[in-house]
Amino acid sequence: MRRREYDEDDVRVRPGKGSRPRTRIRPAHEDAVEGFVVAVDRGRYTALVEAERPKGSAQKRRPPQRRLVVAMKARELGRKGIVVGDRVALVGDVSGKPDTLARVVRVEPRTSMLRRSADDVEDSDGIERPVVANADQLVIVTALADPPPRPRMIDRILVAAFDAEIDTLLCLTKSDLAPPDELVALYEPLGVPHVVVHKGGPLDELRERLAGRISVLVGHSGVGKSTLVNALVPNANRAVSQVNAVTGRGRHTSTSAVALELPEGGWIIDTPGVRSFGLAHVSTETVLAAFPDLVEGTVECPKGCNHLSEGCALDAWVAAGNADPARLESLRRLLASREGTLDDPTATRHA
Repeated sequence: MRRREYDEDDVRVRPGKGSRPRTRIRPAHEDAVEGFVVAVDRGRYTALVEAERPKGSAQKRRPPQRRLVVAMKARELGRKGIVVGDRVALVGDVSGKPDTLARVVRVEPRTSMLRRSADDVEDSDGIERPVVANADQLVIVTALADPPPRPRMIDRILVAAFDAEIDTLLCLTKSDLAPPDELVALYEPLGVPHVVVHKGGPLDELRERLAGRISVLVGHSGVGKSTLVNALVPNANRAVSQVNAVTGRGRHTSTSAVALELPEGGWIIDTPGVRSFGLAHVSTETVLAAFPDLVEGTVECPKGCNHLSEGCALDAWVAAGNADPARLESLRRLLASREGTLDDPTATRHA
């Protein structure tokens, strides 16, 4: 999937891709150092800083020194938000020593920004919420049982990934409790790749798909996301919860996003479990753009067609053999999920 870069005002600039956090420091602060934001906590930003290699041929062969620096946002940035995954410029005390505090003076152009809108019952102000920056892969973690899968939630997260132009991967957990075939078939027309895992089982295929990339893990509570993170990253120590036997839901054990480096190279960004994923910021055109085989068929649609009602020209387009009916069904499922605001907690495989 073609990705785009965003500048500080989310204006599209040069396309780019990188598996490691990269920063291009502009000359506004000549003494600034590069940082990759790995955690955000109440106005404090923890950034990974990689020191320059010492001069000399022997010194150059040594691995670069790295340190974690805690910083606050400089007043000059105003209300501009900083999220996990951002590449930033830091000034001040960047030694990383205890009780020191640097300043973030610039947020570098973003290659991607995953967002969700707060349009659910928990927070109904409709404001866009940035989730993570600069990820190039979104891993949707869902359990095959306990709790049961919620395709409507998966659909909504897929729409957000299409909007951010981030590659997607479906990670199906707890395969020892239920088979994956039905859920896999549901997303096959969308071309979404998948891996199937279970607790204590091998993670070789998943590790291979994560290596060298910046991947954000998203899923609702109780699906085993934190268990996966602990298995993938030694000493991650992410809290693990049990599913409530009455409600069938898990508790929010991860309370904030955090970036963790993989031993094989690359990063995973673990996010708190979500019960809804608002899409008020995503347009119908954005969703449709993910279906290039159907776009031409919309030319004959009536003005203002939402592609869900009778009279949509896509029905005739598909009936004439121009596209796979399963693709149209998938498009309409995503469009319908975009218009919804609350995910049904009782939903099962074909919610």
